[in-house]
Amino acid sequence: MSKRDYYEILGVSKTATDGEMKVAFRKLAMSYHPDRNPGNAEAELKFKEINEAYQCLSDGQKRAAYDRFGHAAFQQGGPGFGNEFGDFMSDIFDNFFGDGRAGAGGGRGGARGGPARERGADLRYNLEISLEEAFSGKAETIKMATSVTCEVCSGSGAKAGSKPRPCQTCGGYGRVRAAQGFFAIERTCPNCHGRGEVIDDPCSACSGAGRVTRERTLAINVPAGVDDGLRIRLAGEGETGLRGGPAGDLYVFLSIKPHEFFQRDGADLFCRVPISMVTAALSGEITVPVIDGSQTQVRIPAGTQTAKQFRIKGKGMPVLRSRDVGDLYIQVFVETPQNLSKRQRELLQEFDQSASDENHPESAGFFSKVKDFFDGLGGVART
Repeated sequence: MSKRDYYEILGVSKTATDGEMKVAFRKLAMSYHPDRNPGNAEAELKFKEINEAYQCLSDGQKRAAYDRFGHAAFQQGGPGFGNEFGDFMSDIFDNFFGDGRAGAGGGRGGARGGPARERGADLRYNLEISLEEAFSGKAETIKMATSVTCEVCSGSGAKAGSKPRPCQTCGGYGRVRAAQGFFAIERTCPNCHGRGEVIDDPCSACSGAGRVTRERTLAINVPAGVDDGLRIRLAGEGETGLRGGPAGDLYVFLSIKPHEFFQRDGADLFCRVPISMVTAALSGEITVPVIDGSQTQVRIPAGTQTAKQFRIKGKGMPVLRSRDVGDLYIQVFVETPQNLSKRQRELLQEFDQSASDENHPESAGFFSKVKDFFDGLGGVART
């Protein structure tokens, strides 16, 4: 008996869009679904025929082959549609309406061979380091309490000499299905709570959990150049999984303590240094610290003003996983003398009396502009 035309089965034209075919398929599938037609063999065959047609025409490559060669395109080793009815019944609404079992052991059949193995939780550890340690890198040892596999039962959760048995309610799957009208609902097995197995005689050391809490010591390598907020992932060093499942990961979040001298901006460092009024006026040299523990000299030219920056190349932070290094910027501010003696006051007053605009060009220029501003307001009528 020759097969019917797929377009005719779905009741659409050969120019139908994917959306139009989807609407037609859904309408027909709901009409001929076996749950709505119990014991109706004709409806069951019709339902299978509808599914076969849609599986072909909803696939761009299969549709193109069908349009050109018809049913012959899928003969002689081509993609077949002769699945058993039980298989396609479980697939059709998974593919079209969504897989209600996603995450339950990796999809249909993913957990039927045994109990579900749950991955352990990821853990977080906050580690504070100094700026010097971020500069040079650090080998750190941390201690933390976490779940590890129970040594008594080797993670099975069962007492020595016994073992878990498959759950009778779900057959070891961990989930059960129940028909509710048109749809089949799948939920966690109420008997084994998704484990797929039941422990009649639990291990006394772990109370059947298969894991216990222990303090662990871990070595962490902090690379040079790390920045505040960076996280380091230690794969498999998190919480041990349930019933032999894989362990989670450990994430170490780094924070860098504020430094006494330096402020950081990426790979560059900034250091604010006070200088005396005499040094700023007459020039001189200052000694400043470097993050590597050394010192360097900075020449201050005569007439240096507050906020002047001096760049020291290559004395900043290393760039993570690179050979590049940032720079150190020395920003000076002129310190006003305090607690002056009588003689010091007299000397400053003598200097002030002898000073000219050339000695204070910025202030002289500013107040000259202020005078011009107020002179300009003199001709404006006030209300």
